[in-house]
Amino acid sequence: MKKDIHPAYGPVVFRDRSADLLLLTRSTLVARADQPTVELDGATYPVVDVDVSAASHPFWTGRGRVVDTEGRVQAFERRYGRGAGGGAR
Repeated sequence: MKKDIHPAYGPVVFRDRSADLLLLTRSTLVARADQPTVELDGATYPVVDVDVSAASHPFWTGRGRVVDTEGRVQAFERRYGRGAGGGAR
């Protein structure tokens, strides 16, 4: 293998704030000076905030989310009008 062509691979914490979950793993994430850190088990690691994890995803938790699409449909119909007969042309 060629030397010095691979990115650094080190410990990183992924944080899902909605589920209050911290996951320590390894990643090629490059730590920056302005990046937040978290202390876990006496060591400090760079942290990456994620929107969804297995602890908060509706498929894995069994809790579905209700999405209100009524306003979107009316906005679409106002913008583009409703076709004759209500079907596709």
